[in-house]
Amino acid sequence: MSSTLEVEGLTKHFAAGGARLFAGRSKVHAVDDVSFTLRPGTITALVGESGSGKSTVARILARLYETTAGTVVFEGLDATRWARRKAILRYRSQVQMIFQDPFGSLNPVKTIAHHLERPLRIHRVVPRDRVDERVHELLETVGLVPAKAIAPKYPHELSGGQRQRVAIAAALVLDPDGLICDEPVSMLDVSVQAQVLKVLMDLRESRSLALLFITHDLGLAWALCDRIAVMYLGRIVEHGSAEQVIERPRHPYTQALVAAVPSPGRAEGGKLLGGEPPDAAHIPPGCRLHPRCPYRFEPCDSDDPPLFDAGEEGHAAACLLLRTPSPSDSVRA
Repeated sequence: MSSTLEVEGLTKHFAAGGARLFAGRSKVHAVDDVSFTLRPGTITALVGESGSGKSTVARILARLYETTAGTVVFEGLDATRWARRKAILRYRSQVQMIFQDPFGSLNPVKTIAHHLERPLRIHRVVPRDRVDERVHELLETVGLVPAKAIAPKYPHELSGGQRQRVAIAAALVLDPDGLICDEPVSMLDVSVQAQVLKVLMDLRESRSLALLFITHDLGLAWALCDRIAVMYLGRIVEHGSAEQVIERPRHPYTQALVAAVPSPGRAEGGKLLGGEPPDAAHIPPGCRLHPRCPYRFEPCDSDDPPLFDAGEEGHAAACLLLRTPSPSDSVRA
C-alpha cells in the first residue's frame, strides 16, 4: 500500500427520525470526533456494541455517507471534500468495502464471472484478451478453485463462505490500497469463518493492505488484528495494540467487554455493565458511560473526558480515572 488513511475528528449526525419537519429539534450522534490511522500491512479492529457507530464509520470511509465534520486524508488530500465524480471513483477504487451479507452485495441474476469482469472492463485494468485469465487469478487468490468451475455459477449456487470470498475477490479487482470489512464473517459458521479470515490475513501479508475490521467479537479482534479501537455511543473510548486493549484494558467499558468473553484461564478483568446504552439522540452530559459505569464518581456526570495516556506507548483511554493534575492532550489512535 502506498498511502495511509488518516481519519481525523470524524463526525456524523443524523436528523432524529429522519423527518425534515423535526430535523432542527434533535440529532442522532452516530459518530463524534473519531480519529485513527490505517497503515499499510496492518489490521485495525473497530469494536463495540450494536449502535456504537462502527458501521457508520465504515460507510463514511467508503464515501456512502457524507460527513458532518472531520477529514479522511488519502494520498495527502481530504477525500471527504472531493466532489468531482472522477475523484470519488478514484478514491472508491482504492478504498473498497466488504459488507456483512455477501448474498445482499451480489446480483443474484449475474454470474460470478460477471461480477469480476465488469470493473475490469470498465476501468481497463487488463487488456480484453486477459480478462478471463484475471478473473480466474482473483478467484484462486481467495481460495475458490477450480476457478473455471466457479466463474460461470450464480450466487445462489455457492455456500455462504464461497459467496463471501467472491465479495473479497470483487473488492480486490482494482488492486485497492485498503479494505473496509464490516463484520464480514458474522453470518458464517465457525469453520467457514476461519477460511475467510485466513484469506484476509494472507492478503494483508502478500499485498501490504491496510484493513479496517469491524466486529463485536473481541476474541476475533484479539486473534486477527494488530490494533483495536473500542467505540461506545459514537466515540472511541480506548485504543491500543491488541495485547494492550485485551490484556490490560483501562476503560470500564472495555473491561466489561473483556469480562463478558468466556475464558476459563483468565482472572476477572472488570465488572459487567447494567442497563442499556443511552439513546444516541439524547447523549448524557459528561462521560457517555457514566449512567452504566460501576466506577463513576462526582466529575463523571459533568466532565466529558478526552483520551488520556494509559501508561504505555500507543495506549489511551477516555476515562477520568486516568486523569492526572495536568492531563496531557488527547492521544491519537
